Amino acid sequence: MVSVSVPVKWEAFLRRLADDHGIDLNAVVSELCEWAFQDAEDKEQFKVWLDESYPSKGESEEAAKAAGEEAAEEEEEYEEESEEESHEHR
Repeated sequence: MVSVSVPVKWEAFLRRLADDHGIDLNAVVSELCEWAFQDAEDKEQFKVWLDESYPSKGESEEAAKAAGEEAAEEEEEYEEESEEESHEHR
């Protein structure tokens, strides 16, 4: 069995639905997922949204590494420009 946290803003609504229909919250969440992902296009749209909103761990690490390299290059360029300016002002 998998444990899932339901966002607070939806928990009361989903619990009320479960109570109204005499089933437990897990059944409501399961049926909600079945309904939301009933066709391949919906699944693909969700995957695209998830990738854009929460990149996979490997992609996040690559992006952080690239950002760090870019920042280092910018710092190096800034230092070179500062050195050139100080030589020009002498």
